[in-house]
Amino acid sequence: MNMTPKEIVEYLDKYIISQKNAKKTIALALRTRYRRMQLDDEMRQEIKPKNILMIGSTGVGKTEISRRLAKMMKVPFIKVEASKYTEVGFVGRDVESMIRDLVVNSIAIVKAEQEEKNHKKIENYIVNRITEKLLPPLPEGASESKKDDYQRLLEAMERRVDSGEMDNKIIELAIEPNISVEFNDTNLPPEMAQVQESFSKIFAGINKKDTKKEISVKDAKVLLRQEASAKLLDMTSINAEALRRAENGGIIFLDEIDKIALSEKSQGRNDPSKEGVQRDLLPIVEGSSVSTKYGTINTDHILFIAAGAFHVSKPSDLIPELHGRFPLRVELESLTEDTLYKILTQTQNSLLKQYEALLSVEGMTLTFDDDAVKAIASLAHRANETAEDIGARRLHTVMEKILEEISFNADEYKDKEFTVTKELVHERLDEVVEDDDLSRYIL
Repeated sequence: MNMTPKEIVEYLDKYIISQKNAKKTIALALRTRYRRMQLDDEMRQEIKPKNILMIGSTGVGKTEISRRLAKMMKVPFIKVEASKYTEVGFVGRDVESMIRDLVVNSIAIVKAEQEEKNHKKIENYIVNRITEKLLPPLPEGASESKKDDYQRLLEAMERRVDSGEMDNKIIELAIEPNISVEFNDTNLPPEMAQVQESFSKIFAGINKKDTKKEISVKDAKVLLRQEASAKLLDMTSINAEALRRAENGGIIFLDEIDKIALSEKSQGRNDPSKEGVQRDLLPIVEGSSVSTKYGTINTDHILFIAAGAFHVSKPSDLIPELHGRFPLRVELESLTEDTLYKILTQTQNSLLKQYEALLSVEGMTLTFDDDAVKAIASLAHRANETAEDIGARRLHTVMEKILEEISFNADEYKDKEFTVTKELVHERLDEVVEDDDLSRYIL
């Protein structure tokens, strides 16, 4: 997507409060990728991505910034915890599986785009199959006038099926067996995954019979959509495009990278697996070829965004080779009381709007006094200071505590308005926030 760094930051401002430095750094990294793709092939291969290391406590927006950008730009994106590679050891989940996950994500994006592009063809296929069952064909030798009448009936039935008018009608449908079984266990080597798929196709082919089922037209539309996609979409070209996108536009968010750093306290033989994971990550981050069942992917131009709190360790505790592969550093700010207030009031789909929308389903109108919102922000900030600082995530637990009884008894407020006041907030939270033990367990 051709967006300037300023436009990218403006988009992020709708969902994430503060963290200007982090937004600016990532916006520049993404714009650099767009600039690279406009260059000639020789120069393009020389320009490497500027990997980013984000430093900040949990809940300050590290993951959200990356996730929002990937969603906006429709690029392959996955989030993995670096610490999980230490849990299973060297014979367990290997680090290359993150690249295979990225390819699977990329295929899903490209396939969804192709389904949207061929939406009309897919819908026509579904409607035609269902209409055939609802309206039996004319017998051979029918007169021209009957053929004309049948054609009009056919067109009328197609419109009724398309509009949903026939959704509750029961039809007998022959569902073709799905023999294109895919194993997306990215922990398996590509060769083993292909062998498993081959066996599945063999066993599916032995009993290759259309399965007839009596189902509603509504359910038939869902089943036939999968069948239509398999017949109308060219998966070979989809896989090739997905590999290209993953190589040139993929983003991997490596969370908890501080958990694999060897701090002074853990130096020596205490946890050798941490350094082992770092050494396994190194060739992936600096650029290597990884085999997947869809083809080989080169990681030279994948953007890696690493993040960690670094409370116990520091970035320089990573091995120098890996440490040097993240040239851009950005430190995220801790959330203040004012920032928490803005998160509740200024973000596009804030928690307040979410709760208002959820309870409107029950027929009640939920509103919040401005003083109540300020009190929520103040008490959430105080809870972060006295207990573990979990950033904006504290707002979720605080809001649930305030609205627990109201949500439970929502049926009693049907067609009524309920206003959350400052007094109600203090009534529900003061005792919990003041008591350290209660605060740790409830908030």
